[in-house]
Amino acid sequence: MAETFLKRGSGPGSAAAEAHGLRWLREGSAAVVKVLSLDDASNTLTIEHVTTTRPTAEAARAAGRELAAIHAQGAAAFGAPPEGWDGPNYIGRAPQECTPTERWAEFYVGQRVLPFAEKAAAAGNLSERGLATVRRACDALLAEDEDAPLARIHGDLWSGNLLFGVDGPRFIDPAAHGGHPLTDIAMLELFGAPYFEEIVEGYLAAGGDLGPGADGRGVSAGSGPGGWRERIPAHQLHPLAVHAFTHGPSYGSALVRAAEATLSALGER
Repeated sequence: MAETFLKRGSGPGSAAAEAHGLRWLREGSAAVVKVLSLDDASNTLTIEHVTTTRPTAEAARAAGRELAAIHAQGAAAFGAPPEGWDGPNYIGRAPQECTPTERWAEFYVGQRVLPFAEKAAAAGNLSERGLATVRRACDALLAEDEDAPLARIHGDLWSGNLLFGVDGPRFIDPAAHGGHPLTDIAMLELFGAPYFEEIVEGYLAAGGDLGPGADGRGVSAGSGPGGWRERIPAHQLHPLAVHAFTHGPSYGSALVRAAEATLSALGER
């Protein structure tokens, strides 16, 4: 019998939220761990156990290809929750809004960045001046109103949620919703995913769309002014704001730097 892993939810409805997210993402790739059972009464779910091994460049390229396949499944709107799920959405232990929205910037600023930045400021982990910089970056994103690609994203894809299993890459612990595909890539970069460039290479080779400059020509695509690489800090505002709220002022400083880089990328000073 295959090994299993029992996971207890960290907040009301969180096990069910994760189960729905995993099943939704798995429609695009078997690299998403399989949900074996869900017990709403005890707020637990059972998933397949992943035996990990050392990452390799080829496994990273495979992870990129599988991520592109997940993203390609699409979503109803930015902020749309997994189909059939109307309960809470969590990133880690923190609840967050998931209201379907037509435009990416409106969703991202209003439901992802500012709520956590404001909580971080209230907790004393982000200065008023820093919060003002974050708000300026958010205003710039809203003013630009990027015609963003819409994808079915993992939503919490830090390096610890991409496992390198003996049978290939495995994705775990999502905060799944409709979002911008660069958001997942940016979080992998932020938290130091091994073989990051190879992940991107596999992603682009499989037809993944990261927005400006992501034309599938390989790992160099998106470099330079206006390319998707320059826009990575904008997509790191959310996870940094979350961490500034939950993990302290060092992340508040990182959040301000990402906001400044976002302003620079958008031609603001």
